[in-house]
Amino acid sequence: MSHRFFEIAAAEGRVWSCPACGDDREFVQPTCVDGHTEDGGECPEWACADCGTAIVSGDAALLPVVVTSARAA
Repeated sequence: MSHRFFEIAAAEGRVWSCPACGDDREFVQPTCVDGHTEDGGECPEWACADCGTAIVSGDAALLPVVVTSARAA
């Protein structure tokens, strides 16, 4: 990818390392259907423009994981 491509991608989306492609790629935002942008904020969901791999940016809420076990009678 050329330096010029990265300048354009940075203006229209974001350039990050794509784990599926194994290289820097442009990431774009699909239309947000979860309401993240209703207050003018940015949706944390991004997708690789080449392969579609989805990533989430920013601080994710940490939720506790509850593990239970069951015993057969």
